[in-house]
Amino acid sequence: MKTYKIAVVGATGVVGRTVLKVLEERNLPVSEYVLFASSKSAGKKVSFMGKEYVVQELTEHSFDEEFDFAIFSAGGETSKKYSPIASQKGCIVVDNSNAFRMDPTVPLVVPEVNPEELKSHHGIIANPNCSTIQAVVTLKPLDDAYRIKRIVYSTYQAVSGAGAKGIADYQNGLKHYLEKDDDTSYLQKFAHPIFNNCLPHIDVFLENGYTKEEEKMINETRKILKKPDLKITATTVRVPVMNAHSESINVEFEKDFDLDELKNKLEHSPGIIMEDSPQTEDYPLAIYASGHDEVFVGRIRRDESVTSGINLWVVADNIRKGAASNAIQIVEKLMELN
Repeated sequence: MKTYKIAVVGATGVVGRTVLKVLEERNLPVSEYVLFASSKSAGKKVSFMGKEYVVQELTEHSFDEEFDFAIFSAGGETSKKYSPIASQKGCIVVDNSNAFRMDPTVPLVVPEVNPEELKSHHGIIANPNCSTIQAVVTLKPLDDAYRIKRIVYSTYQAVSGAGAKGIADYQNGLKHYLEKDDDTSYLQKFAHPIFNNCLPHIDVFLENGYTKEEEKMINETRKILKKPDLKITATTVRVPVMNAHSESINVEFEKDFDLDELKNKLEHSPGIIMEDSPQTEDYPLAIYASGHDEVFVGRIRRDESVTSGINLWVVADNIRKGAASNAIQIVEKLMELN
């Protein structure tokens, strides 16, 4: 059996640590791993695959030694600088940042949705935004069957999606709340307290009043579904949940549908677990989706305000399926194609 050499870039961050955890679980045919991070984290020791690894500083010469794959989870600026260097050295990069997602020459891939795109990469493959990934896993089988006409996204996104500083704001906010302390000087990531609060603001605001996160969902969905003119709107909200994003998705179709048939299509689509029993109050919950790689779908019901519409409640672990696991699934698909 052929074995591979993999670089993990950003190995000490929230997503990078989850990449290592998922790699341990998947047990890929890998002969060697090398862990990279910034100079600030270089030298740290990480327990991985039953042994201790020393994290190396990422430099322009890091890829002089030959790698088959590199999983980048170190932010857009790092990816812009080092991904092309790795690619030029013959390494296939799977990038978790937003650096290349809308580049027309770079495939934007969710393995359950558009694995065929992997056949036409040029050395760099982009991982979509976490909130987009779980949405399109659900929407692709419905688009295939009924042709999507319009989408309305409303997301409820966990603090883990904002990284270590977002998690710290949540934890420190709880502490201040319990102590009845109104001081907000502890905030590192958010403009306002996130504990006991909802912030209708993820990423920066754009001139049209949308946020960059909302724009990402709109544009990435269009690219992945190959529908550049698809009508989509979005409101993304940060909520006081530690991990796993929840989404209310309203979809209008060109074709009519039978509700039972639609549910059956979702239930038998890859990567989806149905939890849809109003009688027993069974529906997807962030607290139970956390730690899993599947996308959980429920609260499936007709939108009775339009001719052919549906409402869905979609939940997934934003650090696993929304980042680490999706990237590793891409690597697995590339190994199959090799």
